[in-house]
Amino acid sequence: MNYIAVLVAGVASMVIGSIWYGPLFGKPFMRAMGMDSWSPERKEAEKKKMVKLYLVQFIASMVMFFTVSWLISELGKMTLAGGLEIGFCVWLGIVVPVQLGNAIWGGKMSLFWISAGNMLVTLLAAGAIIGAWV
Repeated sequence: MNYIAVLVAGVASMVIGSIWYGPLFGKPFMRAMGMDSWSPERKEAEKKKMVKLYLVQFIASMVMFFTVSWLISELGKMTLAGGLEIGFCVWLGIVVPVQLGNAIWGGKMSLFWISAGNMLVTLLAAGAIIGAWV
């Protein structure tokens, strides 16, 4: 397992997330989450939690990318194309069903499309980085 590749994938996921949930889909995401109607006090309180939330998200992403790295290695897919294939399969076979279930029962299909799209791009990028980094 290439730990540097896993770390780079983790950093890439944070960059992708900041673009995805910022300029690309930030406003629709905030509307779907009800954040657009928060009071100024609540917004300020939530900002104070951001560093901790980003840290927890980074750790969770690292766990996911260690697993992706293990899959790539175990399946002998240690190429860019192999990493993309594994990233897509993890997205389609694990992420989509879990997020779709959450959306169906939670009633927010707009969140499904936003978050599933982010996870597709993130897992493809991570798979490519890890798979190509031989």
